[in-house]
Amino acid sequence: MNGVREEALPVVESLDHLAALLRKAGRGEELCVRWSRGPDADLSSGREADQSSKDALTGIDLPGLSANPLAVEPWWGDRPLRLWVARRLYDYCHLRELRGPGVRPWVLVGEQIGRGPDNEPLVRCHRPVAWVSERALQEADRAVEAQPSSEWGPLHRAD
Repeated sequence: MNGVREEALPVVESLDHLAALLRKAGRGEELCVRWSRGPDADLSSGREADQSSKDALTGIDLPGLSANPLAVEPWWGDRPLRLWVARRLYDYCHLRELRGPGVRPWVLVGEQIGRGPDNEPLVRCHRPVAWVSERALQEADRAVEAQPSSEWGPLHRAD
C-alpha cells in the first residue's frame, strides 16, 4: 500500500470532480468509496494483509475493507455519470450518523477480495486517492432526491 497520509489527500469538491476522477482512472484501477474515519485509521498497520472491517451483527473481522465500487456497470448505458456517482455516495450516507464523529467518505484504489455478509464488496486498498467533500455529498443528495422515485433511499436497515 502506498504510504500517502490522509492529510495530504486531495479533496473531491463536487460530483463533477468525482465523475472526472472516475473517467481518468487508469486501466485496472478499481476506484471505490469507503465510509470510515479515513485511511490513517483503516490502514494503520501499513500492511495490506491487515486491512479489515468488522461485521456489525457478529463482531467478526472481515478480510478486507467494506467499500462501494465506483466502476460503472455496462447496463447503465449512456446515462449521466454524475448521477451514477451520486447514487454511489448516497447509498451509504447513513453511516456518517450510525458510526459517529469523524466518519466520512474517501476514495481509494483497491481490489475486490471477497464479499461481506450483506453482500458488500470487501476490498484491499492499494492507494488512498481523495476525501469527498460535504459539498459533493450535498450535490449527491439533491441529484438522487430529484429522481422521480418514491421507493428508493439509502441502504439503511433501521429505516
